[in-house]
Amino acid sequence: MNILVVGSREQHELMQSKVGPSHLVERLNNQGTPSINNFELIFDFTLLPTFDQIREYQQFKGKAVFLNAVLFSLQSVAEKGLPTLLGFNGHPTFFKRQILEVSSMSDENSRLVKELLQPLNIEYELVDDRVGMVTPWIIGMIINEAFYTLMEDVASRKDIDLGMKLGTNYPMGPFEWVEKWGISNVFLLLEALYQDTHDERYKICPLLKREYSKNKLNS
Repeated sequence: MNILVVGSREQHELMQSKVGPSHLVERLNNQGTPSINNFELIFDFTLLPTFDQIREYQQFKGKAVFLNAVLFSLQSVAEKGLPTLLGFNGHPTFFKRQILEVSSMSDENSRLVKELLQPLNIEYELVDDRVGMVTPWIIGMIINEAFYTLMEDVASRKDIDLGMKLGTNYPMGPFEWVEKWGISNVFLLLEALYQDTHDERYKICPLLKREYSKNKLNS
């Protein structure tokens, strides 16, 4: 199968390693990548694609496009004339996992997911079409609570990480996860969850906000 990756060189390499050498994976770049019609499948890793960017996929009608739909729902970007839109969790650390989180807007699309991903030998789990999917939503909330715990001087970063790993058998503590996932991604997820739900549980810890702003200034 021919697959087009819209994303970084690292994301292109991750996709190639996930599907193996029997499938052709190319990356969209500014140096004359062939028309998207030459590909059977698109994986767009863009965190927040613009409507204009999504409308470019009109030429891909009749096929399917996987969007990195962690920060938005598919329903919020769906329009007439577009190809079938499917979601996947393409955030750092999560895409490397053996099981890929995938979302769709209907049972019919869910059947299409199986038809598309089985030939690629990609193990997946269907989740609801919602902001945060499942794993990013859970880990994001844990990280936010960890920042509150640190801010209130209850425990150190090292102790919080150790407590989570020993107490819940998580592979990483919340602050270790921030390092791997990226504080910008954590901040954007929590902000998207709050804007979507207006639930007080997703209000971003002030300490997390400060570290996000500091990171943004230094980047």
